[in-house]
Amino acid sequence: MAFNRFQFSSPARALLISTVAFTLCFAVWTIFSIIGIRIKQELGLDETEFGLLVGVPVLTGSLVRVVLGVWTTRYGGRLVYTLTMLAAALSTFLLAFAKTYPQMLIAGLGVGLAGGSFAVGIAYVSSFFPAEKQGTALGVFGAGNVGVALTKSLAPFVLIAWGWQAVAEIWAAVLAAMAIVFWFTTSEAPRVTPRKASFVEEFTPLRNLQVWRFAFYYFFAFGGFVALSLWLPHYLIGAYGFNIKTAGIIATAYSIPASLFRAYGGILSDGIGARKVMYLMLATSAAASLILSLPAAHAGQSASLVAIGPIAFIVIIFALGFFMSLGKAAVYKHIASYYPGSVGAVGGLVGMVGGLGGFVLPIAFGALKDATGLWSSCFMLLSVAAVTLLGWMHLAVRSLHRDTVSAAALGAAE
Repeated sequence: MAFNRFQFSSPARALLISTVAFTLCFAVWTIFSIIGIRIKQELGLDETEFGLLVGVPVLTGSLVRVVLGVWTTRYGGRLVYTLTMLAAALSTFLLAFAKTYPQMLIAGLGVGLAGGSFAVGIAYVSSFFPAEKQGTALGVFGAGNVGVALTKSLAPFVLIAWGWQAVAEIWAAVLAAMAIVFWFTTSEAPRVTPRKASFVEEFTPLRNLQVWRFAFYYFFAFGGFVALSLWLPHYLIGAYGFNIKTAGIIATAYSIPASLFRAYGGILSDGIGARKVMYLMLATSAAASLILSLPAAHAGQSASLVAIGPIAFIVIIFALGFFMSLGKAAVYKHIASYYPGSVGAVGGLVGMVGGLGGFVLPIAFGALKDATGLWSSCFMLLSVAAVTLLGWMHLAVRSLHRDTVSAAALGAAE
């Protein structure tokens, strides 16, 4: 029976298979959030070294996004997506045989290729949908962030039963199988815009300051989400004394709504506008992060005016994750609206900077913890970042409004 008969090109099917693939890629990409805790114990790593370990895959997955996005535009998402998954699966399998910290960092660079799949999927999926539906479609695709919940919910049990090496081997096998399924069940996306004459021309929109502003929005919304997904189990164990299973379950519960509601963020961006969603996300994130900056009150203690208990912490971190998920979708709605012919390059750059947030922030969290001794110092950093971006966005919007009014007045004068 020919495999070709299973190929389909409808937008809904392309979105479904791409989202499932991205979910598994994201599960692999965040594998160190669980196995890194055991590795830290085995190798005696400090907080900064642990932050670097969990952040290295995020670094690779971020840096390759621009190139992968452009390659998708030029060579097709079906080919690039499949090869990216196979390369990440091989690296994850080899991770199981790493023995030293440097070896694990090197393997982590390869594991990070799984995160690059985001730029491939964004360019691939967007070409199936018209502009008025791209916010929703890309929001649904981005909900594949829920893959981190798969790792957090399943990896602790595999780790305890068979060791962290088994987690790497099983996750690698599943991703390789998904690559094969993707290749035989998808067709190439329709080319919406003609290929640019040269590879360099693909990067022309990246000169715009607006693109970089979008990128820093994503640094916070996505990078902050990834950083918290990686850091949260460790935070709950250190700040509140939870065991690894409980911490993994709570982190999973955080990751699921913080991922799935990205689809709602896309729908909301299509409905009321991405700009309003961004205002809402940054304002509420600043407030939530400020509250979470309070010191932790341990379980069994009453939270005072200057401390936050575990229940209150969990409720507020869930709210923070929810609003971050809305912002992630709103950023890519901006990209699809402003740069429809350059989603690969612009989406890749924005994804790269967002991913770098997921790399830099865990290291910063660890360094701040080492320097101050305060677990809550990570939320102080996030609160400052949210306020800064909110101010930048408001100034940019006011400037855009003034330019629009001035242009209208000039046109009327003519």
